[in-house]
Amino acid sequence: MTGIGVVSPLAIGVDAFWAGVQAGKSGVAPIETLEYIPVPQQIGGEVKDFNAAKYVKQKKSIKVMCREIQLGVASASLALEHAAIEEGSIDPERLGVDFGANLMLSPPKDLARACFACVDEASHRFNYDQWGRQGLSDMEPLWLLKYLPNMPACHIGIAADARGPNNSITLDEASGNLVLGEALRVIARGHADMMIAGATGTRLHAVKSIHAAMWDELAAPVADPATACRPFDLARTGQVVGEGACTLILEEETHAIARGASILGRILGAGSSCVLDRAGRPNITRALVLAMRSALNDARISPRDVGHINAHGLGTPVADRLEAAAIHEVFGDYAPDVPVTALKSALGNSGSGCGVLELAGSLIGLAHGVVPQTLNFQTPDPDCNLNVVAGAPLASSNRVFMKLSVTRLGQASVIVAAGA
Repeated sequence: MTGIGVVSPLAIGVDAFWAGVQAGKSGVAPIETLEYIPVPQQIGGEVKDFNAAKYVKQKKSIKVMCREIQLGVASASLALEHAAIEEGSIDPERLGVDFGANLMLSPPKDLARACFACVDEASHRFNYDQWGRQGLSDMEPLWLLKYLPNMPACHIGIAADARGPNNSITLDEASGNLVLGEALRVIARGHADMMIAGATGTRLHAVKSIHAAMWDELAAPVADPATACRPFDLARTGQVVGEGACTLILEEETHAIARGASILGRILGAGSSCVLDRAGRPNITRALVLAMRSALNDARISPRDVGHINAHGLGTPVADRLEAAAIHEVFGDYAPDVPVTALKSALGNSGSGCGVLELAGSLIGLAHGVVPQTLNFQTPDPDCNLNVVAGAPLASSNRVFMKLSVTRLGQASVIVAAGA
């Protein structure tokens, strides 16, 4: 890895992001700039003061980018800059893109005019028969391009003149680790020398936040919003929605050395799994166990070689317990001792955007010799029995760590990485 681009609720850019993590700051706060979000207390991990025009080269393209796409493109631009890649300095045929995203949904305002055009005057009900003749003509001509989950990779490929492999993965929170694993294998197969790999996502959305309120355990109201997300703490009550994006530049080692790049870390292995029973019910613990073992096998290391775990750490009573059970099954008697950090405590859950963003927290932290802390952890939960890093970053000389991600549908992805 030779470049990192961060767009997060804590800050934009590597240095500002790390300053926030190191100081124990939280990006969870009252929502200020986005539309009404129907979640408790109107709080979330919101990216403040974001201006896409500062990062997107093709300014005309911004009008066909929803906010998630803008965040992703911005993170890729920052990563390329951080990797000191100048335009034309890389063979475009050997530069690829692998990017993760949520399913992107249109906010009601984008559909309102067309929908009202199809309302029957007599019954005041929506008439589907009128959509083709009256509704569709009131839609923006390029409306669909704003909400296709493959568009972050497309825009990034155009901006970076990346003509190598280009792929998109849409698997909610599991997306980030999956794109890193796939990008790693694209390079290993010799199909590219460098991959722009990252993910973008949001749950701070007029429709998605309704889904969160219907399907998920959200954190109960608290006096201080910054304390709402409490992964693995006995008093945890639920997750907090958020938004964010992060991109890593993955590069074949000899290629990086030849161009004099600074090597920030290495992807050692990747694993994934999805476990459902015959009735379609997810088994999150089993999925994480299989994904962790696969990643360890791919990296050719044992659990004892892992210096810390960067957990999914959703902050819900059930999900944290299931994740902890998976860690205990894989790590055995080492499980109560291996340091665990959970950065959703400071960022909220951005869906597809969270995995790479949280992994970057560990990667940057290890560059400073520490494991980032988990915010709001005060009372250990005996049902989890984990060594949660809290109160301050933990000094560590072990550069190897494991990043866990899992969806509520039992889709798990794991990356084993090492800081430089």
